[in-house]
Amino acid sequence: MSDTSAPETTSSVRLSLSSNLLTAVGVLFLILFVIGLLTWRVLRDNVSVLHLDELAPDFTLETFQGDTVSLQDFRGQGVVLNFWASWCNPCREEADLLENTWRAEQDNGIAFVGIAYLDQGPAARRYLEEFNITYPNGRDKGGDISRRYAVTGVPVTYFVQPDGKIVGKFTGPLEHDRLYTFLEQIRP
Repeated sequence: MSDTSAPETTSSVRLSLSSNLLTAVGVLFLILFVIGLLTWRVLRDNVSVLHLDELAPDFTLETFQGDTVSLQDFRGQGVVLNFWASWCNPCREEADLLENTWRAEQDNGIAFVGIAYLDQGPAARRYLEEFNITYPNGRDKGGDISRRYAVTGVPVTYFVQPDGKIVGKFTGPLEHDRLYTFLEQIRP
């Protein structure tokens, strides 16, 4: 009788181990699923996807001069919204063009706003001084503006019509002809 009970005990142990392993795999799968779901929700909620002809998200920006500006302040004007950084070489390539175009167009209903992306205040100020940039610029301190505009690298420039709709986005350093093509689309 002892010979027949031993296989049953081994079989019971194997069944118990299989059951425990199956339970552990199920719990692990459930944990991974919940983590994946939470990660997806966080990413979905923190990164915007903007489309042309949508209203540009409003923002408030403290400029390096200590003023506060918002996109609403420029309603009725075309807006060139440029995300840049002092450490970005392509940003340096377009800096003079943007400043010179701002100076030429500011009396024609075109506003320029610069937003320093992932930059330190002193380095950003030196950049503005180096290129003698005079249009409003500020640092996106918490990254909220960049997230609303789905900025993940620089330079990125948005073009906003006087009614607040986005009509263009350009990633990379702007060149004269391309910039003026966009300006024609946002003139009041």
